[in-house]
Amino acid sequence: MASIAIITARGGSKRIPKKNIKEFCGRPIIAYSIEAAINSNVFDEVMVSTDDEEIARIAKEYGAKVPFLRSEESANDFATTADVISEVLEEYEKLGRSFESFTCIYPTAPFVTDRKLKEASKLFLDSKSDGLMTVVPFSFPPQRGMVLNDGTLEYLHPEYEKSRSQDLPKIYHDCGQFYMCKVESFLKFKSLVMPMTIPFVIREEEAQDIDNLSDWVIAECKYQAMNKGK
Repeated sequence: MASIAIITARGGSKRIPKKNIKEFCGRPIIAYSIEAAINSNVFDEVMVSTDDEEIARIAKEYGAKVPFLRSEESANDFATTADVISEVLEEYEKLGRSFESFTCIYPTAPFVTDRKLKEASKLFLDSKSDGLMTVVPFSFPPQRGMVLNDGTLEYLHPEYEKSRSQDLPKIYHDCGQFYMCKVESFLKFKSLVMPMTIPFVIREEEAQDIDNLSDWVIAECKYQAMNKGK
């Protein structure tokens, strides 16, 4: 099955300037995603989708392909990841190349490793599913969450007030690392989360949203702890 890794890295980060190439534990953060994809040996092509010449240059330095730059439409604040993927697949078709599956990897995902990509790829191919998504379990049961009502707290789901945590079904959320999809299914549903999507569960200590500088510091601490002694 011909497969491509697509690392989505536009240049317009506002909360963390130049976020996708900012130094993370000594290297541009995008380098971790690129090297994990290349070293996994499960992709026929590893490319970076960007609108930024500097990101493109750094991506190439670390071994990724950048055969074209993003259009203005797919680089604005309203373009979705699905929009970006669609454009990449269309541009490769113009170059005479097509793929049966793709893996979308975020550029700020230093916890992605070649081992995870290998394991996820095998699980995905063996499952015959439409897609695979990295998820992490909520550390606290969302069923016992509370909301404010006229300034006072109340349970969002009162029926679970007396339920023991261990008796409640575990709920997961997207951990923003990577997604694997069959191209045919993606083109049908235009979504990275399709009806037949299976989970690849990540441990909480190996996942971190990076939306601001505080998140960045926490992610570096987690990464250094995870790789201590290596």
